[in-house]
Amino acid sequence: MTERQEARRLAILAASAELAGRGGFDAVQMREVAESADVALGTLYRYFPSKVHLLVATMADQLQRLHSTLRRRPPAADGPAERVAETLMRAFRALQREPRLAEAMVRALTFADRSVNAEVDAVSALTTRVILDAMGLDHPTAQQLSAVRVITHTWHSTLITWLSGRASLAQVRTDLETVCRLVDPAPAPTGAGGRR
Repeated sequence: MTERQEARRLAILAASAELAGRGGFDAVQMREVAESADVALGTLYRYFPSKVHLLVATMADQLQRLHSTLRRRPPAADGPAERVAETLMRAFRALQREPRLAEAMVRALTFADRSVNAEVDAVSALTTRVILDAMGLDHPTAQQLSAVRVITHTWHSTLITWLSGRASLAQVRTDLETVCRLVDPAPAPTGAGGRR
């Protein structure tokens, strides 16, 4: 992608985030996004074939911004489980500030079919990277990656239940703190024939 194309893409994502922030999923109309980003409607569709593609890409862009912020100001907690929980709660607080944008992005992620795989993969990869950075890992084991996948699934699930009003922020925190313990498991028990 050329510098000009990337600038156009970022303008489209910014317009999408602004419209979603004002009115949620239904407020993101492709014609309005094109007008707001000052691009032709055909150009918009070349970048993003549908509103779902656009909003999932918007979520990836928002995660990239979060990742940059977290790299500048990493979590301060001592253990990896606590750092991951702190990181995910910081992400939740950011989403709390823009609940309509959060709802639009999560709805799009939920609706995404196979045609949106590239955008969904970008969201998954960024979420994984954010968690691994919080853990302080560059080269995770297969078991650690499995734990990260479970944490990611829980994070997305808690987003859905929180946005739908079925979970309080306190419940979200408890669930995330519980699942984050997977990255710092207790040693296997010993005694009664058990081995470490």
